[in-house]
Amino acid sequence: MFNQSEHVKTQLQRNQVLLTAIQANLPQLESLLTPFHALYEDGIYRFYHNSFKVYQLQEYTLRVVDIFKGIGVATDNKLCEWFEQIVAAGTGLVWEPNHNNNWTLHTRPIVEAFLHAKYFLEMMIKYGRAMDLSQNMLPVGWAAILELYNQR
Repeated sequence: MFNQSEHVKTQLQRNQVLLTAIQANLPQLESLLTPFHALYEDGIYRFYHNSFKVYQLQEYTLRVVDIFKGIGVATDNKLCEWFEQIVAAGTGLVWEPNHNNNWTLHTRPIVEAFLHAKYFLEMMIKYGRAMDLSQNMLPVGWAAILELYNQR
């Protein structure tokens, strides 16, 4: 027979391991927060301005995803398949002049990957700083992080 309390206990332990790994990586995550905020403002502008500089968002997307993957390795988790697909579609792209002919086709995936990476960066910093797993309520941002690591 399935013991629900054992399952809950095991899940809470896994969540604690994930939170501890995030907290151990807070200095690296926090070091990217200021560049991400600056790039957010500039990158969205560059998208609407038809500037090839929007392609620069990829570098920081990949930098933060490397940290996310390291947290995954430390906790024996893989990143969510959807997130991986979004990042794959929005990175590794090189601007070519003909991209201007169908701008959004080529650049929206870059912006989308950046925005998803920014969201998880902010959530990890927020909950890594303040989270106490003894609380009874599951905050939405923490639930999203659990989804990123396939723990929900």
